[in-house]
Amino acid sequence: MLKACTGRWWMLPVIGHNGDVAGTVSLFDLVLAAEIDGRLSEPVQRIMVSPPVTVNAEMPVEEFFQQGLSMAVVKDLNEVVGLVTPLELQNAIQVLLKEVVELREAHQLERAIINSVYDGVYITDGQGYTLDVNDAYVRITGIPREEIVGRHMKELIDEGYFKSSASLMVLETRQPVTIIDNIRGGVTCLTTSNPVFNEKGQIIRVVSSVRDMTELAELKSKLEQANQLNQKYEQELELLRRQQLQDDLIIGQHETMRALRRMIEKVAKTDATVLILGETGVGKELVAKEIQRLSPRRNGPFIRINCAAVPEHLIESELFGYERGAFTGANSTGKPGIFELAESGTILLDEIAELPMDTQAKLLRVLQEKEVTRLGGTRPRKLDVRILAATNKDLEQQVAKGLFRKDLYYRLNILPITVPPLRERREDIPLLVDYFLRLFNRKYGTSKSFSRPALHRLCDYSWPGNVRELRNLVERLVIVTQEDIIGPEHLVGLVVHRGQKEALCPANSGEIHTLKEAVRELERHLISEALRTYGSTHRAAHALGVSQPTVLRKIKKLGIKLS
Repeated sequence: MLKACTGRWWMLPVIGHNGDVAGTVSLFDLVLAAEIDGRLSEPVQRIMVSPPVTVNAEMPVEEFFQQGLSMAVVKDLNEVVGLVTPLELQNAIQVLLKEVVELREAHQLERAIINSVYDGVYITDGQGYTLDVNDAYVRITGIPREEIVGRHMKELIDEGYFKSSASLMVLETRQPVTIIDNIRGGVTCLTTSNPVFNEKGQIIRVVSSVRDMTELAELKSKLEQANQLNQKYEQELELLRRQQLQDDLIIGQHETMRALRRMIEKVAKTDATVLILGETGVGKELVAKEIQRLSPRRNGPFIRINCAAVPEHLIESELFGYERGAFTGANSTGKPGIFELAESGTILLDEIAELPMDTQAKLLRVLQEKEVTRLGGTRPRKLDVRILAATNKDLEQQVAKGLFRKDLYYRLNILPITVPPLRERREDIPLLVDYFLRLFNRKYGTSKSFSRPALHRLCDYSWPGNVRELRNLVERLVIVTQEDIIGPEHLVGLVVHRGQKEALCPANSGEIHTLKEAVRELERHLISEALRTYGSTHRAAHALGVSQPTVLRKIKKLGIKLS
């Protein structure tokens, strides 16, 4: 019998003739007996120990553990069903404690997950009893967790917590259910409940997501407001775009301007490079924008770069871009150049004569190959961009002086367009003045206008700064003039007649003057002009912004004759 039992039990109960537990035999006792005589044929009573304490199978584990003895576990009628030792009990408790810790951690993770959800979460068991809700549910409904956890859904409905229960509907239909429920406190919620099945197909959980319809209504309202605001901004942007186009109109009825517009319409249809020539302030950028507006690239970007305004050591990185680490201080992710930024659009290289010679060589390659390589990079990038260039210098002279590459000049000079200076189209000055007046009256909320004599003075001026100078002058007069009518008196010191400009600037005569002489000449001219315009020293002094005695003193000092 012992041979049959060895290896199967750690400890065996020994049952007497009357069915009582006579003692216990452990595997250790068996091994010890075998080592003494080498046989396992001894009677059991020779190696068994005193009978263990018997306990009922229903005894609490804590009380059992306090006995600290090997105990036989019996059922009714003293039927032995097992034997428990302290070591086995301790091992079992350690296993149970480990499982409890794991369950606690899993529960904490589950709580953290459901509490991170923005919507409310409501969980019931397979019978309809509330197991848990998350923090969002408490926030949405205002119902404390302790009021509903552990309670049946029917009970909660009867007490007025809910009008209906999607969880109970799921238990009845075994299908997901979505309802709009009215919750205590006047909260309307959209509830979606889903069943959770075990391996036997039984519903063990019902998980419901709860969203506040009030929040949805607010979100819908905010979305509608955002859409309305977006439409408003789009309309304003479109209005600004139209105003910008109107502000950028090429004004003029002179034959040279009509020829210019015809040329713009022709070149706009192509993708060829255009070289725009003209003095400072004639409107070369406006010509470039008009070419863009009339071209197939009208919806693409228009990017202008002033080559003279960018430092020489930065011009290449601005034009061609750079890769990460291309130079000290470079952006860690690299940066695209304006050629890449102008993709599918138009780029204007203003003041192109100011480009360094090294950069000119790289620009020539861009024009020829239609591709660009970033600084520090090796991979060329294909370009789809139209290139316009502008300058106020004579590029042929720049080439002759060795300041501009001849091959780049020929590459740029495919379609040259020359914008005439304002002094060559004086007939357009009244049109421009009227246009700028309307523009700045609208901008500053005024209603200024020029008198006929003042307009004659403007037409008689040579305008070395061209249209830009005229625009700036009109804006200045609209701002600073007190009266609504801008007369000749407001132009004193601002513009001079043809033939008098040389007197205003003696250096133009080729003679060298001291500063003192130049100041005397300027004072003589301004006072003489004011006297001629106003006819009296009092009004002349008012126009010049000085007192009448000062004007009289200057007249005597400068030897001005009064007519």
